[in-house]
Amino acid sequence: MSAETYRDAWGIPHLRADSAAGLARAQGRVTARDRAWQLEVERHRAQGTSASFLGPEALSWDRLARRARLADTARRCFTALERQDPETAAWVRAYVDGVNEGLTTGEPAPEFARTGLAPGRWEPWTPLGVWLATHILFAGFPAKLWREHIAAHLGPEAVALFAADGPGTAGSNGWLVSGGRTTTGHALIAGDPHRFIEEPGVYQQIHLSCPEFDVVGLAVPGVPGIAHFGHTGTVAWAITNAMADYQDLYRERLRRTGAGVEALGPDGTWHRAARHSERIDVAGEETVEVEVIETGRGPVIAGGPEGLDDGTPAALSLRYPPRVTADLGFGALLPLLRARTVADVDRALDAWTEPVNVVQAADTGGGLLHRVAGRVPVRPEANGLRPVPAWEPGHEWTGWHTPPRAGLTHGVAVMANQRGPATPLGVEFAPPHRADRITALLAGRERWSASDMPTIHTDTHLASATPLLAHIKRLTTATTQTTGTTPTTGTTPTTQTTGTAPLTQTTGAAPGTTPLTPEAAALGARLLAWDRRMDADSTDAAAYAAVRAAVVRRLAAHPALAPAAAPPAYPEVLQPWLALVPRVAYALEHLLRADDLYGIDRAATVRAALEEVAADPPAGTWGDTHRLAPWRALPDATAPAREPGLSGDHDCVLCTSPVPGLTDRAARGPAARYVWDLADRQNSRWVVPHGASGAPGSAHRRDQQALWLTGELVPVVTDFTRLTKESDD
Repeated sequence: MSAETYRDAWGIPHLRADSAAGLARAQGRVTARDRAWQLEVERHRAQGTSASFLGPEALSWDRLARRARLADTARRCFTALERQDPETAAWVRAYVDGVNEGLTTGEPAPEFARTGLAPGRWEPWTPLGVWLATHILFAGFPAKLWREHIAAHLGPEAVALFAADGPGTAGSNGWLVSGGRTTTGHALIAGDPHRFIEEPGVYQQIHLSCPEFDVVGLAVPGVPGIAHFGHTGTVAWAITNAMADYQDLYRERLRRTGAGVEALGPDGTWHRAARHSERIDVAGEETVEVEVIETGRGPVIAGGPEGLDDGTPAALSLRYPPRVTADLGFGALLPLLRARTVADVDRALDAWTEPVNVVQAADTGGGLLHRVAGRVPVRPEANGLRPVPAWEPGHEWTGWHTPPRAGLTHGVAVMANQRGPATPLGVEFAPPHRADRITALLAGRERWSASDMPTIHTDTHLASATPLLAHIKRLTTATTQTTGTTPTTGTTPTTQTTGTAPLTQTTGAAPGTTPLTPEAAALGARLLAWDRRMDADSTDAAAYAAVRAAVVRRLAAHPALAPAAAPPAYPEVLQPWLALVPRVAYALEHLLRADDLYGIDRAATVRAALEEVAADPPAGTWGDTHRLAPWRALPDATAPAREPGLSGDHDCVLCTSPVPGLTDRAARGPAARYVWDLADRQNSRWVVPHGASGAPGSAHRRDQQALWLTGELVPVVTDFTRLTKESDD
């Protein structure tokens, strides 16, 4: 087999081979060369061995990976793939062969020397393990623990109050514009996946070409092909997180016997559970032993026969589709690469398993597709809300939902994790602000071109500011009526109604009679005149964020809510879903609008926050504190001393997510941006937060960041005559 590697001006790999298997091998090899350390980290995460070199901070993840049986599930899925789809299994093996070749050639990344590691050998199932480890938390099953936790502390009505996109949930923007709404008469697909920003990035720009297909797209390092975002020349596709619920938690009753562990089943009898022990090496500390138990429902991920770490008599098992079916959906990957029409994409996605996505696709013949892809079990409604008792009948899986489909409205389809085609399959969805804003922007002009799309990618309007500004308006109005004076800010306060409810709506809390101080009244008037754009250079956005954070902190500390701050005794890796301050932050709209919030005087809370910020206002702009916070497995001496400031916010289309009340820094944001043009693929555009290479010292380590920050995109090049040849193999 022969393969050639080319690079464009941005160091993006363009691979050409004489067969699909040869191309997979070349993809594995170039990924290992560009992302050797990243692949090593992902391999260890899939195996639950990352604490061996990352230290105690990685131990909680390793425990979850071991107890959830991620590596074992990947092995099972690959064994089944070999039996049911030998061509795809051989293709995955070819990729793994390429990874192993690439890891043993050239200079090893310096991180290996720093940690004393040598590049480890990949097994045929390792890419499946990487996929599982990357997505096991995508369905947000810890949210079921949160619902149970908040209901226990505040009552069942609290579940709806706190229903919002949680801090650990990843999402995306995606929109499809039909040919009738474009300047070329051919469709456009654009968007940006929102994930934790890692360095190197979680997506790899790549071009794969062989006699069977020629595809550009965003690959997941460690996984062959192009799964989520691709363009074959005649058809393109992209995904967003459907926010479906396809994993269940079961409360288990376990007991030890002379022969091992037994679990009480729904038939009222005790059944033998699989059990063994594993050891986890931890850098700088003693080796830790973990007990791995699996019942008829699934692996036990928390607790055991003796209960949780705090002695609470509880154990939780996790049931997730690949563990049940031994199918991870890799059978969809080759058909996606070979797709020529939306009908081909549609058929390929019938094999998709997880994560469950909303897919948008278009082809050069005018075909359009908007559907859900993935496997969601049919089971009782209670399973989707919180952990259910394993010993009671009626909580079994009884089949699989047929993935819903949807059409276009006025020539467009928008999906931003809001309630949409996947509504029957989920419980909680993202607030509608991003989807509504994208829809409104698309309606603002009749025809769109690929070059127009960054104006949508980078929109910073914050519709979710409405409830807090409504409280501020009532306070400033009450102050004006009491004092007979109008605060002076240099601008005239205006009621904002841009696509959202007006500020004069009912908030459920009457303002107090105590007037604001002149400084707080002036700050309130200034915020009412603000254009609601979370721009990095905006001092008004900084002031709004400071008031919002103060409100969040005060609400979370209120005696009525504070009891929910007590962390449950669940594994540390699940705690981001269970922390009160982030939950208050992301549910702030609901909490401020509710008819009653456990007797909390929200007007007084907002007044106190205004007074606090007015007395010590932010010294600079939003971008001074709202800075990128990328995750790196190891500290990087070449990283900027001060990460760049960002525009955007959690509910903006430009979704750069702080955690109000805790930090303005953004660990989540657009992990890539793309525009797929069906009129001419070479008119497509893309960008990633850092660069194409993860190799220290590479000119392409961070060369796209400046463009990513400003919303600019890199040209997609598919003409090999315009590329630089790197090697022959």
